[in-house]
Amino acid sequence: MADTSLPQAQRLLNKVAVVTGAASGLGRAISLLYAAHGAKLVCADLRPDIDPERSGQAPEPATHDLILARGGQAVFFQCDVTKAEQVAALVAEAVKHYGKLDIMVNNAGVNVESLEPAIIHEASEELFDKTLAINTKGVFLGSKYATAQMLKQEPHANGDRGWIVNVASIMGLVGLESCPGYCASKSAVVGLTRNIALDYAPHRIHCNAIAPGYTQTPMLNAATKLIPPEALGPIHALHPFKGLGEPDDIARAALFLASEDASWITGQCLAVDGGFTTR
Repeated sequence: MADTSLPQAQRLLNKVAVVTGAASGLGRAISLLYAAHGAKLVCADLRPDIDPERSGQAPEPATHDLILARGGQAVFFQCDVTKAEQVAALVAEAVKHYGKLDIMVNNAGVNVESLEPAIIHEASEELFDKTLAINTKGVFLGSKYATAQMLKQEPHANGDRGWIVNVASIMGLVGLESCPGYCASKSAVVGLTRNIALDYAPHRIHCNAIAPGYTQTPMLNAATKLIPPEALGPIHALHPFKGLGEPDDIARAALFLASEDASWITGQCLAVDGGFTTR
């Protein structure tokens, strides 16, 4: 991960951002980069730190603690994104702590089907429901309460009221064998992003999505741990840039979409995938 403690241009100076799934992977990278660019963070997750058993990594400082240690501003808020009352409380916490909400990053997601892959007639209904509850309903709820708050706020000097960044997946653009729930959930995120963009464009609320490719995160590690190392070579070869992405690759795209550099962009799904979906 890049050293985000180094001085950088403050592209998000004094903006307030909520990031779900902030404890690890993409959410952690996005939170750290946002903070390095001057944003004030509410880091939301089921727990503040990376679960060593789930990630297979050594214990690390919690995301919000690392931001504080680097001189930034951040708080942790425990939140289950499938529960409306908890997501409403999350947005309320941002307003209570910082006075407003400028950026909502709906990042929390799972691919539980990767541990029990199955084609659809053999797929688990329980896993399908769990996947859509977190990956799709979580984005719905995050966007629902974020837009409600943004509508109450005075616009920024450039006329914008807020930025929503949804983390989809390339599997919302193309298929993936034996993961019907994951593909369905991420495709729904792409469609929901376009709907929100249309409905809230008159209010100058941006809504865009990122479709990460195969990125080296704890989720990918869990998904591929059953795959023999020699079988990973073909996955690397599917990327024209060769090899897997890093969380910082996704974080930089999330920074762009939450900044005024994206002032005339809304309703888009940006694939950050090393060229995977060009084939």
